[in-house]
Amino acid sequence: MSDAPAPPRGVGVGVLLVVGSCMSLPFGAAVATTIFPALGSWGVTGIRVLIAALVVLLIARPRVTRWDRKKWIAAALFGVAMAFMNGTYYAALDRIPIGAAVAIEFLGPLVLAAVLTRRLLDAVWVGVALLGMALLGVDALIGSAALDPIGVLFALAAAAFWVFYIRMGARVSALLPGTEGLAMSLAVAAVLLLPFGIPATAKAVQDPDILLLALVTAVLASVIPYTLELAALRRLPQRLFGILLSLEPVFATIAGVLVLHQSTTPLRLAAVALVVIASIGVTAGSRPRRGAGGQELPPPMTGGISVIPD
Repeated sequence: MSDAPAPPRGVGVGVLLVVGSCMSLPFGAAVATTIFPALGSWGVTGIRVLIAALVVLLIARPRVTRWDRKKWIAAALFGVAMAFMNGTYYAALDRIPIGAAVAIEFLGPLVLAAVLTRRLLDAVWVGVALLGMALLGVDALIGSAALDPIGVLFALAAAAFWVFYIRMGARVSALLPGTEGLAMSLAVAAVLLLPFGIPATAKAVQDPDILLLALVTAVLASVIPYTLELAALRRLPQRLFGILLSLEPVFATIAGVLVLHQSTTPLRLAAVALVVIASIGVTAGSRPRRGAGGQELPPPMTGGISVIPD
């Protein structure tokens, strides 16, 4: 069964919302890297998630007294995934260009989609993405600016935690409709990151410029993307939503060049292009998830890609 068509006007607005999210996320990450020297990558992660948690908690005001044990466990595990996915991703950004980091991180949802669907075509798309990673490896060996191997390992760890994030996000969205689950999961993530967040916050409040950049990071990398994506999901078919989100590596590369003045090479651009093509292929070939009553369910929110397994 195909996705239900949305009104043309709604589709146009939805496209703009997703593009806005794709632009906001990498530019927020680019701003974050400018305060890594002062707060450290994990410190920036901690303060960003703490600010985002406070904002979303104030908006959602979850009624946790009505939750059962199953909902609490799901929200807690989602928070664990959120904390370490963001932490390892920012640790990667501290060592390698943002475009390369996002491209490597995309391996997580791509491999997950291929494993869950067991379709030959999805395996082909994963192969296309792996070819892109091979180009990054070649570029690291022969390029003028080799990729830091520790940074690559952090990006691969972020990809693995992204898989955990997607799986737990799907469970939270099923058990806790709306933003209540997201709010408490962010709170759990903030608590886990407190050993890094508290010292970073203490430093940030002593320097108004750093505090402002931390606030900008939280807004651009968390608050705005989640808000825009949730609004877009009400207007767009799932496949179009996922395909548009698959363009994030392109915006990440642009953010790296414009904000951080990071150099790029033809091989890195080709690698990003292959990852984008693979992401679009996996998303376009997926089938929408259905609830018990046959209604179409939204894809799990990932802050970067929608993975809708068969």
